[in-house]
Amino acid sequence: MKVGVIGLGWMGRVHLRNYCEMQGVEVVGVVDPNEEILGEVAQQFRVPVHTDLSALLAKDLAAVSVCVPTILHHDVGLAVLGRGIPALIEKPLAATAAEGEALVALAKSKNLPLMVGHVERFNPAVQRVKQLAGDDVISIQIERVGPYPPRIQDVGVIKDLGSHDIDLIRHITGSEFSQVYAVTSRTIGKHEDSALITAQMDNGVLASINTNWVTPYKSRRIHVACKSKYIEANLITQEVKEYSQFSTYDKSYSVREWPLIYREPVKEELNQFLRAVREGTPVPITGEDGLAVLRTIERVMACGC
Repeated sequence: MKVGVIGLGWMGRVHLRNYCEMQGVEVVGVVDPNEEILGEVAQQFRVPVHTDLSALLAKDLAAVSVCVPTILHHDVGLAVLGRGIPALIEKPLAATAAEGEALVALAKSKNLPLMVGHVERFNPAVQRVKQLAGDDVISIQIERVGPYPPRIQDVGVIKDLGSHDIDLIRHITGSEFSQVYAVTSRTIGKHEDSALITAQMDNGVLASINTNWVTPYKSRRIHVACKSKYIEANLITQEVKEYSQFSTYDKSYSVREWPLIYREPVKEELNQFLRAVREGTPVPITGEDGLAVLRTIERVMACGC
């Protein structure tokens, strides 16, 4: 399968590396405006490089990864889909819900696969949490914090980090957001860098997200309270613990650690994307999924920023 990568920031290079490691996949070109980066990539990965998007899109492409800054997702995505090329667009789908709607509509009109890169769904720890939780969930708490990333200038912490967890809450609960509230603050850049989000889902599950760029270390943790158990997961180390229901009689509980084989989520994401393109099956994370996240983000931003 002949593929391309558009945008060679940190995530774009992760996509490129994984494509280059896959059997049966050929990277026929990459695009970035920075010629210094292109030189580094050409030397490291031995792939054709371009500064002009049209030069890449003129090639015979089976699929493309769009890894440009969020504010460019709409224009680049329209250009890719307009040429009839299946696309995986990094999260969030676009800068606004209106832009996301345009991308989803174009993909639908051309019957093209459009996948959104909410990569945490492919984290083995997340998959185990969803399996253990089932339909027994009472509440979900997610912490996603870390230091300020100078590489991200076009969006705030809600679209960059919080979008992961808005999607995960939808994914784990199998439900949409009924009520959502937020408070935010801005202390470093021009966008919000701290946010506390609380919500209730249509099925009654309560949810909260603590996300910021003011913590000196990275933390990615999920806590799920269920009627019959309590689940705790570290998404960085991919460790999952399951606590039994508390016994009021002897005031004790048991803890089970679920062993997982570490997997790189991006590799699994790209494999499933290309499999869907090759076999003509639905992509695992649709444009509509990405659009639902954007609409929730806009509700959050309206009350918190």
